[in-house]
Amino acid sequence: MVDDDTDASLRGRDLLGLGGLLVGGVVGGLVVGVLLDNWLDAAPVFELIGITLGIVLAGVGFWLRVRSALRG
Repeated sequence: MVDDDTDASLRGRDLLGLGGLLVGGVVGGLVVGVLLDNWLDAAPVFELIGITLGIVLAGVGFWLRVRSALRG
C-alpha cells in the first residue's frame, strides 16, 4: 500500500494551482502595466514591462512549487 502523503507527484489540484499561478502572474503584470501606462501616459512601455515581469515571476514561482512538490 502506498502512503499518499509521501508520494512525490503532482495531483489535479496541484496542477490547477500551478496554472492559476501562471495565469495570475501574467494577468497581474498586465493589469499593473496598463494602470501605470494610463496614469503616466506612457503606453505601451509599462504594459510590456509588466507582462515580462509577470512571466518571469510566474515562471520562478512555478519552478519553486514543482521542485518542492517533487522533493516530497
